[in-house]
Amino acid sequence: MALEEKREKRPPVTPMMIEEEAALRNGSRGLTPGPWAEAAGPRPRTTERHIAVHKRLVLGFAVSILALLAVTMIAVLLSVRFEECGAAADGPPRASGNGSFSGAARQPPGAGQPPGRPEEEARGGEAAEEEEEEEEEWQRRQELPPWARPRLPQHLRPLHYNLMLSAFMENFTFSGEVNVQLEVLNASRYIVLHAHRMHIEAVRVAEDKLAGGVRVARTFFYPQTQVFVVVLNRSLEVQRSYNLKIIYNALIENELLGFFRSSYVLHGERR
Repeated sequence: MALEEKREKRPPVTPMMIEEEAALRNGSRGLTPGPWAEAAGPRPRTTERHIAVHKRLVLGFAVSILALLAVTMIAVLLSVRFEECGAAADGPPRASGNGSFSGAARQPPGAGQPPGRPEEEARGGEAAEEEEEEEEEWQRRQELPPWARPRLPQHLRPLHYNLMLSAFMENFTFSGEVNVQLEVLNASRYIVLHAHRMHIEAVRVAEDKLAGGVRVARTFFYPQTQVFVVVLNRSLEVQRSYNLKIIYNALIENELLGFFRSSYVLHGERR
């Protein structure tokens, strides 16, 4: 009788109890199915496929960055190369290519004349031979010639300059004449001056009106140090003063070099 009473006190088994027991066995923390159970349940982890896709995206991004850097470097190198070619093509010609000057500007020797004159070619060959002989002489002395040194020689001291310039804006050229009073500190038959991109028409060296001039043997440019050399037939005497006169012409440069030009725009007009 007692056993039968105990059995009767047990609560009846309901369908909800069966579902909860099944949920506990499946690891769902005993929650009934529904939105709360789905939210609280374990979420699936990133699959291997997703990881592979992420790796491909990162790799593609890195490759695109490298390609962009390579294209940028190539563009920079090409632009530098084009600028160098443009500067070489558009740069102002040297004195030998000045052409004819209008107005009071003078023409370089041989301008407008047929090239290849035998006399001029012979003079140029003789001057080159003399220059080589003089350089060999200085090499035998184990010294640099005065025109190959980084600084001007100290055997002459300029006392006064008198400069006259005539500018021609229609073709951006100019002609000049300079008279330099020189004092001789050490005897020498070389006069070395800074000069670049100009054409020398005439050079005269004189002591005074009574003593007359000193004969000029030859002149030449030395582009390595950008100087102009006057070679005399005899050495200048110490403690004497001489006058050096040079007549020349050149271009008014379009860069920051020597006698140069610049422009600006005002109200849409270049001046």
